[in-house]
Amino acid sequence: MTEHSSFSSNNSSISRGKSVRILLVEDNAGDLRLTQEAFKDGKLCNNLMAVKDGVEAMSYLRREGRYSDAVRPDIILLDLNLPKKSGQEVLEEIKTDKELERIPVIILTTSKSEEDIRAMYDLHADAYINKPVDIDHFIKVVKCIEAFWIEIVALPGSET
Repeated sequence: MTEHSSFSSNNSSISRGKSVRILLVEDNAGDLRLTQEAFKDGKLCNNLMAVKDGVEAMSYLRREGRYSDAVRPDIILLDLNLPKKSGQEVLEEIKTDKELERIPVIILTTSKSEEDIRAMYDLHADAYINKPVDIDHFIKVVKCIEAFWIEIVALPGSET
C-alpha cells in the first residue's frame, strides 16, 4: 500500500456539484481499496485522501512535514485499530483541538465492543459503524455513509 493515496471521482454534474473532501485513516490495504471503489461508484464528486496510521493522520490534519499543503477534510473516516497511534487517541486529539474539533469523525471499525462504542461516543465521535466482512455489504455501508454524510447532512465549511 502506498503511504498516501489520493482518489478523485470526476462526476461533477450530480447532487449540486458538491465536492466533499474525505480523509480515510485505514491501515488495511483491502479495506482502503474497497472504500475507494465504493466512492468511485458513487454519484458525487468526492476527494478521498488516505493515510495508513494515527501518527500520519495527525500530521496530515495539522499540515506538518510532507503534508504542509494538505487540504483540510470535510469528513474523517477513522479505523480504531491503527499502528503507531490508535484511532481512539486520534479521535481524542481531533476533538480537543480547536482547529479540528468540528470535523465530523466517523468511526469505521471491525470492533463491535460495547466498551469501544461507548468510549468513542464519550470522545464525541459523530458516528460508529461496524465494518462488514462481506464485500457487497461493505460497499453498501460506504454508499450509505456517502448518501447520509454528503447528500443529506449540512457540513461546516472547511478551510483549504
